[in-house]
Formats: sequence, C-alpha cells, structure tokens
Amino acid sequence: MFWYEHGMGGWGWVAMSFSMVLLVALAVAAVVLFLRSAGRFPTGPMEPRAAPSARQPLAERFARGEIDEEEFERRLSVLRAHGPGRRRPGPGEG
Repeated sequence: MFWYEHGMGGWGWVAMSFSMVLLVALAVAAVVLFLRSAGRFPTGPMEPRAAPSARQPLAERFARGEIDEEEFERRLSVLRAHGPGRRRPGPGEG
C-alpha cells in the first residue's frame, strides 16, 4: 500500500516522473516522424496556393458544353480587356 516502504525513496519518484516525460516525448516524436514519412505533415514553410485564373473556370464551362464558342470568346475578350488589377465600373460609376 505504501510504496515508499519498498525502497523507492525520494529519488524513485523523480526517476519515474522523468521516464514518463521521456516516454511521452518519444511517442510524440514517433508520430511526427511517421506523419512526415507519409507526407501528411509539412516539413517546411507552406507555400500559398495560386488562385485559379478567371480563364480556367471559363474554359472548363466551355469544355463541359455549358457555353458555346461565341459566348466563350465574348467572355474571354471581356477578361482580356479588364485584365488583372483592373476593376470593372459598377452601376452608377463612370
């Protein structure tokens, strides 16, 4: 019932505490190494994904047959005229 009577002494509790912390650290390291080897854990700084261009969804809609060639060309010319960084004027703007 009283463990200190079995020769553990004061240093036995320190050793048990240290070994428990070491065991948890080894378990965490094993999980991290496993996830890195599986490619599910980033190993370096994450790179931001490039936003898809506006032409890509337009081309996909054309490929699926949702819009015809005339509509595709018309919308593509609008995209070219109002390229990146240019804003189309809203209602009431000049």
